[in-house]
Amino acid sequence: MKVHPVQAYNDAQDTEHRNVCDLLYREISRCLPDAEHKIWHGHPVWFLEGNPIVGYSKLKNCIRLLFWSGQSFNEDRLQEEGSFKAAEARYNTIDEVNLSDLERWLGKARTIQWDYKHLVRRKGVLERLK
Repeated sequence: MKVHPVQAYNDAQDTEHRNVCDLLYREISRCLPDAEHKIWHGHPVWFLEGNPIVGYSKLKNCIRLLFWSGQSFNEDRLQEEGSFKAAEARYNTIDEVNLSDLERWLGKARTIQWDYKHLVRRKGVLERLK
């Protein structure tokens, strides 16, 4: 039986970070069942209609959960990331993951989207989709 690439990514992490990745995978998949997910630029990312909306990655000392349009969610527990509209949360253990926050953020990820799919074509200019 072939292991899904996202599960292989999770399995490659140390125990505590693997637990965080497995929890994020389950919750993201549960809240966004119609989203396509795959390994993109080396880490798990979920897409709606080809637009990246959420993903997670292993940093040096934590797991980073990234929402591409997260700065527009108006959530205090998400920190700005980068020069576009992304925001993040960082975790070391599953105890740090607040499931009600995560579910709310995933709902916002569906309804608040900036068009990253066409960012290159628009020469770095983001447009609001939803």
